[in-house]
Amino acid sequence: MVVGIKDAAKFMGIIIISCCAVLVCSLFLNYYLDISQIEGLLSDGQAIIFYNAQVSTAKVVCCVSGGCLLATSVVMLLFYIKHYIDAHKKELGILKALGYSNLKIASNFWVFGTGVLIGAAAGYLLSFLLMPEFYERQNEEGILPEIAISFHPSLPLCLVILPTLAFAALAVLYASLRLRMPTLALLKNDFQASSKIRRVREGKDCPFLEDLRVHTLRTKKTLVFFIIFASFCFSAMTQMSASMKDLSSEMMAVMMLLIGVVLACTTLLLAITTVIKGNTKTIAMMRVFGYSQKECCHALLGGYRPMSYIGFALGTVYQYVLLRVTVDIIFKDLEGMPAYEFDFPVMFLSLAFFLVAYEVVMHCYTEQIKKVSVKEIMLE
Repeated sequence: MVVGIKDAAKFMGIIIISCCAVLVCSLFLNYYLDISQIEGLLSDGQAIIFYNAQVSTAKVVCCVSGGCLLATSVVMLLFYIKHYIDAHKKELGILKALGYSNLKIASNFWVFGTGVLIGAAAGYLLSFLLMPEFYERQNEEGILPEIAISFHPSLPLCLVILPTLAFAALAVLYASLRLRMPTLALLKNDFQASSKIRRVREGKDCPFLEDLRVHTLRTKKTLVFFIIFASFCFSAMTQMSASMKDLSSEMMAVMMLLIGVVLACTTLLLAITTVIKGNTKTIAMMRVFGYSQKECCHALLGGYRPMSYIGFALGTVYQYVLLRVTVDIIFKDLEGMPAYEFDFPVMFLSLAFFLVAYEVVMHCYTEQIKKVSVKEIMLE
């Protein structure tokens, strides 16, 4: 076996994102299926409006949040597979040299789907622990009749089993495509043999540190996505949670805040850790040539700072548009619904916390650069 269960257990990013996605979708979908059973019992006009608003909210949350987290899980899965293949090129090359086909080797990558299984199962079980409180908060005003919590077999099938099978199949397919290269290219740690070499820009003589910073961004586009996504989650969820306290319930506010912080920390730490580990040789050589720790950090990590600001801005716009749609369209006919206006103090407070947290993380990883052993790198 090329890939083991221990390897799949390391992929905490997929586990956490899958858990968050299934937790949110399971809560709202289960509530949607249970609330649908009382539709025929409603006769009051206000109750019907409230019912329609609750149904629409469940659909919007599942489509928007679930779809966004699903896309991120796919990107993270492909990133993990690519990273694994890059780190085990020689072993995979030896297997191909022994006569193993690409599909035979790639078939072992099904275990990458276990990360989705663990996260999805955890999210589904956690949703049932939160459902009693969630149902009570959703109907806190008593507008609808009491809604009993029911078990719907279709939900674990659609949210746990099918995603696991789909991600396992996707892992095998993508791995087989990544392995379509000459065996010698794997044995020599050279992936350029199977891809077109990009032309070097001519006529521009950039300083080394600036050129390294640009090169790091250009060659690690997936990590740029993770940085943007991390700041996007922090921005959107922290600002939205402040509004949810008035628009929905304190439970929803706390849940959104926790999910946003967990997703932001997971993806940010994953991205920065990968950048440091993937550039240990570069850091070692820069230190040999006399570059300071600050210069190394700026060249490798400084380019991601503008990306984080872009992500924060996108998250701010996203939460504003989503809440506007919720209040002005979904709940527009519901009496007593508070008006929603953009909260600038909350945005500035969220931005301040984000800047402090981001710079603390960068400082910690700057200190890690000190620990890169020049001797160990040179002996490889």
